[in-house]
Amino acid sequence: MPVPGEGHRYLQLADAIEQQIRDGTFRPGERVPSVRRLRQGAQVSTSTVLAAYRLLEARGLVAARPQSGYYVVDQPERRHEEPDPSRPPLAARRVDASLALQLNLGIGNPQEATLGAAVQGHELMPMAAINRLLGQVLRHQPVACHSYDAPPGSEALRRVVARRGLDAGYVVAPDEVVVTSGAKEAVYLSIRAVTRPGDTVAIESPTYYALLEVLASLQLKAVEIASHPRHGPDLDALERVLRTRRVDAIALVSNFSNPTGACMTDEAKQRLVDLVDAFDVPLVEDDVYGELAFEGPRPRAVKSFDRTGRVLYCSSCSKTVSPGLRVGWSVPGRYQNELELLKLVVNQATATAPQLAVAAFIESGGFDRHLRRVRRMYRDQMARTIDAVLDAFPTGTRVTRPRGGHVLWVQLPAEADAVALYDEAVAEGISFAPGPMFSASGGYRNFLRLNTGFPWTIGTAQRIARLGELLEAQLQG
Repeated sequence: MPVPGEGHRYLQLADAIEQQIRDGTFRPGERVPSVRRLRQGAQVSTSTVLAAYRLLEARGLVAARPQSGYYVVDQPERRHEEPDPSRPPLAARRVDASLALQLNLGIGNPQEATLGAAVQGHELMPMAAINRLLGQVLRHQPVACHSYDAPPGSEALRRVVARRGLDAGYVVAPDEVVVTSGAKEAVYLSIRAVTRPGDTVAIESPTYYALLEVLASLQLKAVEIASHPRHGPDLDALERVLRTRRVDAIALVSNFSNPTGACMTDEAKQRLVDLVDAFDVPLVEDDVYGELAFEGPRPRAVKSFDRTGRVLYCSSCSKTVSPGLRVGWSVPGRYQNELELLKLVVNQATATAPQLAVAAFIESGGFDRHLRRVRRMYRDQMARTIDAVLDAFPTGTRVTRPRGGHVLWVQLPAEADAVALYDEAVAEGISFAPGPMFSASGGYRNFLRLNTGFPWTIGTAQRIARLGELLEAQLQG
């Protein structure tokens, strides 16, 4: 026990270390300060430090390792109910993206911590390394950096993208990669390459609202496919649609989808490719979150099962390195000629300097080191957001259990109105994405999406708590 005169100092020490563990200063598996270091730093006795660590052991936060010290233990996942699988209407309809556009424009300043826009904080971007590399390529390759890099784009970037494809399970040559200005342009060009105005595209529901904006701009119809909050699109439902009506393309986010965070299994990805081949329908795959798996290897892409070139694969470095660089790519398979022509007409070329900087960052090993760091941060931020929502929101609230990415899908009690909540929250400077943004039919009125891409702060906790208060008031009114 502590020496006389130190009173409850061991409690203060334990509380301080617990707070650092909760804040992510010390992460699961990491060693906390040694007894000697803490004794000297806090100017207390050895017995006081040992008492603090015994208390942390009792709280289930640390464990002693013989001859090594004390280490943070991995906390068991909090049990909670997931949202219901979706059951959207099956009618093909023209897409009205006006709500998505309106709310997207007012979703907040992405440079500040936000629960709304699906962006990451600057602390999760390797800005110093990228800035250094940008300076180097501008100095050493000035002519290339100030010239058009016409489709398919920088050979250096296409080469490293082709190599990274092995991690996602697909094998392509650099000449099969087309560089774009972000994944959104890759998706836009891919869908435009395989459809004509009036065509119908099958989409998972809920779906990323930017996809709805693309479909609306191209005058396409959407048919919404039911989905599971953890496993993604219901392939039985998709097959029924393919058998009963004309579908000209399919578009989805395969790994850690936006907004649910769902990730398709390998078996489902293989079956999806089988359906694509059987019905001769192109598939536009957005895999922008695939590198952000919290643990283990990154999941395979649907593209890895493609043997006929019907999958148009799209990705970017916007969620992993920097959204402002606007560096993305497509592997469009049999549709490469059409996509390259559209790229030339729509945007001529993607800026060369960012392409070269990203290529150098990946090739140097900096990208993998960066991923190892930020994956842990994203995992911790997601866990803290889930806990805060479950603590603050009304009874009956359900949330997803993403294993990657940085978006959380929340199902509110049936009588809640996320759009009305949005209006109230924005008036207080709090943003989030209400559910109807993610539906072609305006569904998910009692759902919302929260961004978990910023390091956890007291301010984030306060905003979530305030959303809970506003929800409680709405339900009681």
